[in-house]
Amino acid sequence: MSTLIAVAFPGVDDAERVRSQLLDLQHAHLIDLEDAAVVIKRADGRVSLRQLHNLAARGAASGGVWGLLLGALFAAPLLGAALGAASGALGGALSDIGVDDDFMRDIGRSLKEESSALFILVRRATPDRVLQELEPLEGTVLQTSLSFADEAKLRAALEGAGASEHALPAA
Repeated sequence: MSTLIAVAFPGVDDAERVRSQLLDLQHAHLIDLEDAAVVIKRADGRVSLRQLHNLAARGAASGGVWGLLLGALFAAPLLGAALGAASGALGGALSDIGVDDDFMRDIGRSLKEESSALFILVRRATPDRVLQELEPLEGTVLQTSLSFADEAKLRAALEGAGASEHALPAA
């Protein structure tokens, strides 16, 4: 079972930078990420998502290959490739893996303007090594499915001096 962790950061590019760090940690086999999405709230209040996996592009590529092969069987490889790519892109765009997009947008609307948040689903991790890497960062834990003790460790690592100024506005 995966663990959800959502952390807000004071700058627009901060969450993307942390996601990049986590991907480096994944290459070092210290963490296994199922998903890592970035939400950005712009100065005009717009919220945008940056997904780790572009399912529409992946579906288009896969569908194009299969369509080309099937089209070659029926003497219409270009038509088959085009239809396969279109159906694959549609299927990829309609499928949603990882953290729910609506959930991320809802949290994103509550962020301060010109800030970002990182939503990750962690399959497994080496917590002490990962927290050591994240300790210099300033972030505010928004939500987790961690145990109370593990969440407290994460908060202590991320919410150093001055982190309270980056917290969500009071309702």
